[in-house]
Order: sequence, then C-alpha cells, then structure tokens
Amino acid sequence: MKWISYILVFIGVICITVFGYQYISHEQAQNDSLEQAERAIAKQPKDSTGSINPAAPADFEAPDGDAFATLEIPKLDKVLPVVEGADPDALAKGVGHVTNSVYPGQNDQIVLSGHRDTVFRQFDKIEIGDQYKITTSYGTYTYEIKETEIVAADDTSVIGETGEEVLVVSTCYPFEYVGNAPDRFVTYAYPVDDDDKQGHYIRQ
Repeated sequence: MKWISYILVFIGVICITVFGYQYISHEQAQNDSLEQAERAIAKQPKDSTGSINPAAPADFEAPDGDAFATLEIPKLDKVLPVVEGADPDALAKGVGHVTNSVYPGQNDQIVLSGHRDTVFRQFDKIEIGDQYKITTSYGTYTYEIKETEIVAADDTSVIGETGEEVLVVSTCYPFEYVGNAPDRFVTYAYPVDDDDKQGHYIRQ
C-alpha cells in the first residue's frame, strides 16, 4: 500500500508546484502592469497635481491590454494596476476596465472587475463608506462606496448608462467559493470632493 501513499504525495507536490507557479506568474504580471501604469501616470500634467476629480479628456482611450491607471483601496492598503479590457489576459495583469464603459471624469458609469483570489483578496472586508482612488495620466479621482449588492454571474443589468458618474467595482462571490463562482459582489461608488457635497445616484 506504500505505493498509494507515494502517488498521493506526488500528486500533492504537483498541485502545490502548479499553484505556486500560477501565484508567482500572477504577482509578476501584476507588478509589471503596476510599473506600466506608474509610467503612464508620470505623464500627468503638472497643473493637475493635487486637483480633485478634474474634467477628463473626452477623447481619452486606453489601448487594449495596457495598464493606464492605478486603483488605490485604502481599506485594504492596496494599490493595483488598472488594465484596459476584462478578458482573461487583462484580468491576469490586474484590475480590468470594461471597455464599453467610460473613464474617470467622463460623467457616466466606469466599470472595473477583478479576481477575488488575486487583486481583490480580502474584498470581504469592503463596506459602505469605504473609498477608492483612481489615478490616471490626466488626474486623480476619489469615490465613496454608497451601495453594494450581490447579483448572478450572468446579470448584465449592473452595466449601463447612468447619466451621472459612478464607479462600479465587481468580483466573484462567494469569496471562499472553490471553482467558478455563481455570483458577483458589486460595489457602487460616487465621486467625492473636499466637502463631500456632490449628490449621488442610487440604483433602483
């Protein structure tokens, strides 16, 4: 029966090796994307430094697969690269920006997505009142979470024009689910300024 034990140990070693390789690959891809995003941000005009939620260029568009911004989540002490696209390749590099949504400062819905077991680990700690900060090559934008919900994985109703700026951030749910999770955890965050006087759109 010893050979069965050897086989089980061998399989365990293979699984650990594969997991370790995938983890290291994701971390390296994320680090590379963060460096790319920081290079893009370094081109930010000097007169935009320190300004809060400036108007964005109407014609701004990031190339597919490029990291063009960073997403800071103070609650989790994380700064993550934002990559154009939400396909598997983009999500392997960082937080994906859904291409048919707008960019910060363009006064409509911005949609970001990420894996719960990579960029959005510990996302179960996120609560209403927490903030996101997105830094781009043309300015920095701060948003506060005003609403959260859980929807089915195939529910596309969370994506659409709102007529008002809202940052939608989603990840797979349940957080501890093994395999392809059936649902999505979605947060809705709205622009804030120094006085937090801006009105907010609430989904019905």
